[in-house]
Amino acid sequence: MPKRYDVLITAPYFLPVVDRFRARLEEAGCRLRVEEVAERATVEQLTQWVPGIHGTICGDDPYTAEVLEGADELRVISKWGTGIDSIDQQACRERGIAVRNTPGAFSRPVADSVMAYVLSFARRTPWMDRDLKQGGWSKLPGYSLSEWTLGIVGVGDIGSEVARRAAPFGCRLLGNDIVTIPSELKQQTGLEQVGLEELLAESDVVSLNCDLNPTSRGLIHAGTLALMKPRAWLVNTARGPVVVEADLVAALREGRLAGAALDVFEQEPLPADSPLRSMDNVLLAPHNANSSPTAWERVHENTVDNLLEALGTERGGR
Repeated sequence: MPKRYDVLITAPYFLPVVDRFRARLEEAGCRLRVEEVAERATVEQLTQWVPGIHGTICGDDPYTAEVLEGADELRVISKWGTGIDSIDQQACRERGIAVRNTPGAFSRPVADSVMAYVLSFARRTPWMDRDLKQGGWSKLPGYSLSEWTLGIVGVGDIGSEVARRAAPFGCRLLGNDIVTIPSELKQQTGLEQVGLEELLAESDVVSLNCDLNPTSRGLIHAGTLALMKPRAWLVNTARGPVVVEADLVAALREGRLAGAALDVFEQEPLPADSPLRSMDNVLLAPHNANSSPTAWERVHENTVDNLLEALGTERGGR
C-alpha cells in the first residue's frame, strides 16, 4: 500500500477543477480535504484545518508562524500562482516545509491588463462610454501613447512584458528595479533604468509590477505620491500593500493625481465602504488581472506536480 497523505485544498481558482485532478491525486496516495474559500482563508480557519495535514494547495492564504505552529505534519505548501508573500518563508525553512509556486505564471495576461488601463487613460474610453450612456456628448481630450512616458516599477517577468507591449506604441519607457535591468530588454524596448524619484516625477502613467517584499511594502505613500505629476495615473496590478491606500485616496480626493487603476488592495475583497468604490477617476477590478484560461490550466497542472513531487509520490510531471 502506498503511503497516505492528507492534502488540504483551499485555492479559489483550483476549487472548481478539483474533480478533474482527484483521481490522479488519490492514486498518488492523497486524501483530499476541500474547504470552500472565496478569496483567502483566515488565520483562524487555517489554524483549525492544518493539524495532521501533509500538503496543501493554497491561494493567498496567510501561512503565518502562528498557523505553522500547529502544522506538525506539513511537508509542502503548493501555492496556486506566483506570489508567496502571504507565506512565512523563514518559518517554513525552520520547519523543513517546502514552498512551491509557478514563477512567471501570469506575466502575459497581467501585462495585457496593464496596457488595457494605460490605453483607457490615454484615450478616455471608459469615461466617454459612461458619459454617453448618461445622456451626454462630451468629447474628452485624449493622448497618443507616443506623447506619454510610462514608468514601470519592478521590471521582472511582468514588468518586462509590459515594456515589450508598450514599446511599439512609441511611448518613452522608464524602469526602476533593485537589480540591474537586462541590457537586452533595454535594447529591445528603449527602456531607461532610473531611480524611483526620477521615474515618478517624469511618468504620465506609473505601473507597479514589483513583488511584495520588505523593500516594496508601502513603497507608494504620501511622500512618493507627491513626486508624481498632478495629471499622472497610477496602475497597481502587483500587490495591494505596495500602496498605502489611505494616502492614495487623499491624493485622488485633493486632485494631486489624475486617477488610478487598481486590481489589488490592502484588504481583499475590497470593503463595501471603501471610498475608492465611489471615485469617478478610479478603475477597479477584483484581483483578476491574471485571467487567462491557458495560463490557469498550466498553473493547475504545475501546482499538482509541485505538490506530488515535494511529497515524494512522483518525480514531477507525469
